[in-house]
This record gives sequence, structure tokens and C-alpha cells, in this order.
Amino acid sequence: MNNNSKVLALKYRPQTFDDLIGQEVVAETITNSIKADKIPNAYLFTGIRGIGKTTTARIVAKALNCSNGIKKICRENFCENCESIINSSHIDVLEMDAASKTGVDDVRDLIEFSRYGPTSAKYKIFIIDEVHMLSKQAFNALLKTLEEPPEYLKFIFATTEIKKIPITVVSRCQRFDLSRIKSSELFEFIKKIKDKENGKVTDDALRLIVKISEGSVRDALSLLDRALLSLDENTELDLNSAQKIFGYFDKSQLIDLFELILKGEETKVINIYRKIYDQGVEPKVFINDFLELLYYFKNINSLTLESTNFSLNDEEFSKIKSISNKVDSDVLVLFWQFAISSLEELDIVSNQHLSIEMFLIRLMHLQSVKSQKKIEPEIEKKKTINEIEENISSNKIIDQIKNISQEEKNKPQVQTEIKAENKILINSFDELLLICSEKKEIKLKYELEKNVNLVKFEKNRIEISFNDSLDKDFVKDLSSKLFDWTAERWIITFSKSKGEKSVKEKQLNDKKLLIDEAKTSEAYKNLIENFPDAELIDVKLKKDEGQND
Repeated sequence: MNNNSKVLALKYRPQTFDDLIGQEVVAETITNSIKADKIPNAYLFTGIRGIGKTTTARIVAKALNCSNGIKKICRENFCENCESIINSSHIDVLEMDAASKTGVDDVRDLIEFSRYGPTSAKYKIFIIDEVHMLSKQAFNALLKTLEEPPEYLKFIFATTEIKKIPITVVSRCQRFDLSRIKSSELFEFIKKIKDKENGKVTDDALRLIVKISEGSVRDALSLLDRALLSLDENTELDLNSAQKIFGYFDKSQLIDLFELILKGEETKVINIYRKIYDQGVEPKVFINDFLELLYYFKNINSLTLESTNFSLNDEEFSKIKSISNKVDSDVLVLFWQFAISSLEELDIVSNQHLSIEMFLIRLMHLQSVKSQKKIEPEIEKKKTINEIEENISSNKIIDQIKNISQEEKNKPQVQTEIKAENKILINSFDELLLICSEKKEIKLKYELEKNVNLVKFEKNRIEISFNDSLDKDFVKDLSSKLFDWTAERWIITFSKSKGEKSVKEKQLNDKKLLIDEAKTSEAYKNLIENFPDAELIDVKLKKDEGQND
């Protein structure tokens, strides 16, 4: 293939350790081990996509088999061995894709092939890409050979999923974690390639490419390739054009939108969002960028412009810093929670565009409620925040997140001071069930016993999980009753943990144990002999003796 017809990711693929960027420590360690003749049986390279795992594996293979040796390793004019490895045609260097050859038979063939020494090089080398795709049986077949291979045999593994590789395999390898490429290094790298290709791309457009690639060299080169092909030779690719090509939008629009949300300018907010949407930005991309912006607003005082990884320019950084000083941290945290819940909501709605508009409207209502609460007592302020946090903790109760200000208006005024002698102390879940019985709250007790799994019970805080049958007004009803009974605010939170079995499940389990125990008794055996069709459906304990009937 003509070198000029190759994609940039292949055309500028590193061929020596000197060409690698961002992996200097790995390169130096491997080079020193080869020079000291302390070469491991197997190398294991792990990291995200496109940072050079397979490329490093080939460079290691060349370093081990170079005709000139490690001290005079080929750098420009490659020897026969190095040239063959570059072209994937070396008879002693076998590359295997574990994604397509996952079975134990494939590994057995490889082991059988390893019995024969190298033909023209010093080492026979097996490079296995995406090694985590091998089956459990294939890994087991490889273990013995991996631990005690012949002196001429070396393994090089590459994977993006290190946790899927058995620990018995990892322990037999020398592991190297390849890190993401720093934004500044990646920027300089693609800028040099842009110059070699005589491309006309502004630095701001290159910075956008670096941001989108998230530290992956291959992704950055693929995006640059796409950018260079998108415009005429005489046209320079600027930031605006790059945003349209890659489906990204100007962050300043999002900052303006955020500022208008804080002011409650509903019409202007919706108009700005629709302009962003018309640019081809997907709703999920919009939410993720909004979350990123919230992070910057919350932590801008502890960040530098460089630490934002080219996400912001000087003007945007300064504007965020100015606005953030006027925004309460509570508001930003609540916005974050609402954005996360809306991101999950996008998977279940048919028109994601409308869902985003409603999300922005809810943020404006939340901001207005937050502003009103500033003039109320601190306890009321905390109450509002806690209730919102409770509601957004689970998708099952998203429909409970309504106009909070309207709910507050319609809520009857409760007596905030209750005489000490009327207060009820509730120290456990069982005590809560007992109080429900005493207060004739049958529906609430039914929900607690049948549809709730207790995770944790603490003072003024209950953490639960629940099933699909839980009533949508359960949290509101329980919080209201607990406040009436104890004269204190309680926080009800939802957990992803399963928690304990429900009360009904425990009762059914106890009943089953009693029945199983009763079936071992002589009385039951005698009964079955006389009445084979009889079935034991319940067991009751004697009050006096505590024995089975």
C-alpha cells in the first residue's frame, strides 16, 4: 500500500521507543531489562483504546529480535527482522487476535507451534491482542507454558480489560499500565502531523480534537484525518467548523444558557437550547457537557486553565469564575443531581429533545424555589433540599418531583412545637411498625412490611430499597407521619443495595422452616402413612410449650 494512501493512525504509527509519546517510563524499563538480559517470560500491556498497546508490543518484538542488538537497535534503516515485524510477515513473530480466536483449541495449536525453536531470529514471540477475550479453558491451557516457557519463547499480551484476565495469568506476566496521553503532549503531536500533511487547521480546532479524543492517540489521529478531508485545500479549519464536523458546540453558548437559568429567563433559555439542538448536538451530549460545566462552576477556584484539558478558553474560564462567585454550592449540587436523573430519563422517553427542554425548565423552577427559601428558617431550607434529594434518588419516583413551590403552598401548616411528653421515640424498624399499628396506619404498615427492604436504620434517617409495587406517595406519607409522631425531620433515602428481606418475606421463610421441621416429626410420618394425600400447609406453636402442634 502506498504510504500516502494510509490513514494517519497507520501512517504515523511509532516504530521505535523514541517515537512513543507519553510512555517514557515503560520504554525505559523495557529497554533496561533487555540490556541487562533480564527478560520476562511474558509482557502484559493494559490501558484505554488507542494509546499504543499493540504498537508497543511490536516495538518490544523488534527490540528482542533486531539483528543489530538492543544497543544498536534500528531507528531509521531497519534490518530484515525489524522490517518483517513492521509488515507483520516475520515467521517467528506470530500476532493473534483473541477476539476471533477465543477457544482452547486455538491456544493448543499455539502451544504446539511453540515447541519448535525460532527460524531466523533470536526469540519466537507470540503477540496476543485483546487477550481478555480468551475463554477460561484457553487461559488454563496457557498457564503452564506461560510460567515455564522455553528460553527462546516470549509472550506479549495487550488488553483494555485487565480485570477480565485471571489473576493466575497476570501474576505470570510483567505488567505495564500505559497511561492516557497528556493533553499538551497530544496537542503538540497532532500539530506536528498536521504540519507534515500541510493541513490548515487552527490551534483551537486542534485543541477540540484533543478534548474529544480523551487521551487516545488513535482517536486524535482519526479525527484529524477526518478534519483534513472535510474542507477544501485552500480553506482553514477553524473552531466553529470543527464543532459542526464533530457535533460539538461552543461552550460560551452553554455558559450564557446557565447564566439565564439562574436569572429565570425561560424563553431565552429555550431559544438558546434550540439553536444548540439545530447544530446537530445530541441530547445526551448536551447533558454530559452540562455536567462538565457544573463541575467547573463548582470547582473553578481550585482549577487552572491548563487543568481543564482545553475544554475552556481564557474568556470562558474567566466568565465561569465570575459567575461561580454568585452561585450557592447547594444550587450546583442540586443541578448536578437533576442532570444525572435526566440523563437516565433519556433512555425511557421517545422524544429526548422535549425531555431536555423540560429539564431546563425544572432547573429554573428549582432555582426560584431555592431563592425563596433563603428568607425562611434554616430548618425549612434543609427540609426542601432533603425532600428533593430523596425524590431524585430513584427512577421509580421521578414522577414525584413536581412543582415544589406549589406543594409547599398547598401543604397544611403543621404545628412546629409539640410538647415533650407527646413526642415518640423510634429507635428501630420494628418500633416503627409497632407505632403504625398503634396509630392505625394500616396502609403505611402494609407498604413497610411487604414492599420495603431495610438497608440501614439510624437516628432520623432510614435507608431502604423497594420493589415495583411500592406506592408512589410512600416517601411523602412516611416523612409526614414521622414528623407528626417525633416532631423531628426524617430523611428517607433509597439504596442500590438489596438490603434485608421484607417483613413478609421473613414471615414466609419462618413458616417454611417450621413446616420443614414438622415434616421430620413422628406424628407427621404416621399421619402420611394413614393419609398419603394429606398436605401440611401451616404450623402453629403452642403458647405454653413452644412446640409444634
